[in-house]
Amino acid sequence: MLKKTECLAMLLAGGQGSRLGILTKNIAKPAVPYGGKYRIIDFPLSNCINSGIETVGVLTQYQPLELNDYIGNGQPWDLDRAYGGVHILSPYQQIKGTEWYKGTANAIYQNINFIDRYNPEYVAVLSGDHIYKMDYNKMLEFHKSKDAACTIAMLEVPWEEASRFGLMFVNDDGSITDFEEKPKNPRSNKASMGVYIFTWSKLRQYLIDDEANPESHNDFGHNVIPAMHQAGERMFAYKFDGYWKDVGTIESLWEANLDLLNPKVDLDLSDDSWKIYSRNPVAPPHFVADSAKVENSMIGEGCYIAGEVDYSILFSNVTVEEGATVKYSIVMPGTTIKKGAVVEYAMIAENAVVEEDAHIGESPEKIDNLENWGVTVIGEKVTVGKGAEVKAKEMIDEDIKGVK
Repeated sequence: MLKKTECLAMLLAGGQGSRLGILTKNIAKPAVPYGGKYRIIDFPLSNCINSGIETVGVLTQYQPLELNDYIGNGQPWDLDRAYGGVHILSPYQQIKGTEWYKGTANAIYQNINFIDRYNPEYVAVLSGDHIYKMDYNKMLEFHKSKDAACTIAMLEVPWEEASRFGLMFVNDDGSITDFEEKPKNPRSNKASMGVYIFTWSKLRQYLIDDEANPESHNDFGHNVIPAMHQAGERMFAYKFDGYWKDVGTIESLWEANLDLLNPKVDLDLSDDSWKIYSRNPVAPPHFVADSAKVENSMIGEGCYIAGEVDYSILFSNVTVEEGATVKYSIVMPGTTIKKGAVVEYAMIAENAVVEEDAHIGESPEKIDNLENWGVTVIGEKVTVGKGAEVKAKEMIDEDIKGVK
């Protein structure tokens, strides 16, 4: 047995991310680009190293190739270590055969031997699809002070949004009295963030018991946590009041990117006191031509901007030709937007081409019924032909011929 580790993290990064549609057709959700130079998984990985957690297991399953390549040996996050560091944990051949991760709890169960190898007192279970900065060490100290079996990070959300979340009922001392899972008529606005700290000796047995139950869905929120609560374990909510966003949908990912341009939103990625680390290829500085007009936008390295860019996020090596317009949009690495093209209220995946005079997306102000409006998405390496038009809310993952 190796030396004892106080706390290690298990990062759930194997989900398909089907609500992100064509953006996750070829890559896992945590590998989706964010914020001009990052990928979503940079946030929990950076939170771990900034919090002093130096052993991280990343549980992958769906389309893991690009995510595995991106994480590599963990060097950008200072997780390339002889002891601990980052480990990619995919389902693997065992004596009883091969089995996909059936649920979040089963994914941890299948890696009990990995966790035992480090003999931790505590295990943090984290999601790979949230944008936030959080000191897990403060949450751990709270967990220890309460002698808790389980501590759940909690965020108070607007009442009108509460039905989207798993909700908790909490006493003044932070102890959890009850749970509701996405109720139609919520009685609490204290939402679970999907960030947990467990005392490992407790969680280990509950995982074993849950796996032995043929009726279980092997899920933390639906099975393991309710079982701990019913057994009378000490369970507490840790209040978090910073920026946090679940980017599991097209709209939430689009909003989370544009939040970086909003001075009223408390998410500063330039703050070196809690740096978000990433792996990025080296590109030359971006170039803004005399003909360009750029307002309230983030422009990545290697970009060439000769057109108009307003309230948008452009990742590295994006080209916006003279006469092209990009508004309220997210344009991912390597994409080219040609002369006369308009991209508005859209997300364009990596290495796409928008030919001359094409029009992508629509302003919500031009839609009579807002239920018909949504962010327009163009998939990876897709070419939208000259003069073609893509309406609001459409998702395009095949080339579109131009208008002759």
